[in-house]
Amino acid sequence: MTAEMNRYADFEDLRAQAVALRREGFSLRQIRDRLKIFNSDLLQRLVKGEPPPEWTKRPNAKDDLRDRARKLRLQGMTYDQIRVELGCSKSSISLWVRDLPRPERKRTPDQASEIARRGWEPTMRRREEERRATKSAAAEEIGALSERELFLLGVGLYWAEGTKDKPHARRERVTFVNSDPGMVRVFSAWLDLLGVEPERRTYSLMIHETANVAEAERYWAELLGADPARFGKTTLKRHNPKTIRKNIGTEYRGCLVMRVLGSADLYRRIEGAWCGIVGAVASAD
Repeated sequence: MTAEMNRYADFEDLRAQAVALRREGFSLRQIRDRLKIFNSDLLQRLVKGEPPPEWTKRPNAKDDLRDRARKLRLQGMTYDQIRVELGCSKSSISLWVRDLPRPERKRTPDQASEIARRGWEPTMRRREEERRATKSAAAEEIGALSERELFLLGVGLYWAEGTKDKPHARRERVTFVNSDPGMVRVFSAWLDLLGVEPERRTYSLMIHETANVAEAERYWAELLGADPARFGKTTLKRHNPKTIRKNIGTEYRGCLVMRVLGSADLYRRIEGAWCGIVGAVASAD
């Protein structure tokens, strides 16, 4: 017990000396050197509760920015406006002024959206010009297609978008379904290349029940130069009231289903050609 009391007395004596030096304006380093105490934890305990002298405090470079940010916020400025004015981050501004009341909104949401839209217009026009230029340059690079190129393109197109035979469901018949006019035209040209007569081609639509079916059939028939009599029964898609349709308007014409009658042999040729393409790629690798 005596040893413990002695240690306590020694600590209190050291603390009294450290506090006295602290109040005289000594820094922690000066106290350390004066009392020969090189244990940082013990040194902190000795001066606990005693504020450091003013001369040891380093000025905070952001104190001025913080004060200015608060004044600007009280003037009704937004975070973005303060950021532009002071050149500091929005996260810092939020930390400095989050206890202050929000400024009253001076514009309606519609007015703010209109201002933002006008600000974005030059950028959107530039992006659209870049988009069109890139597409135009890519289109010019294609040039004319050889018969072999069209054949390979058609095989890949069918294997991506056409029905395929399965071991559990034999479907050795050519059926192509798509809503993109360009893809439909390319597939029709591919059938022309293979000598598939118009009489062997039949068509039908899969389309939403609220669409103009007659107008859609007329569009597809004109696009392909097909006889409207070749169109079969339309499949109508029922509307789910829980969903919001986005495929609406005059550009919506449903999906065109193109079938080739008596096409088992043609299907086998397509599948064989596709296997050949895959094999050629594997060989090249």
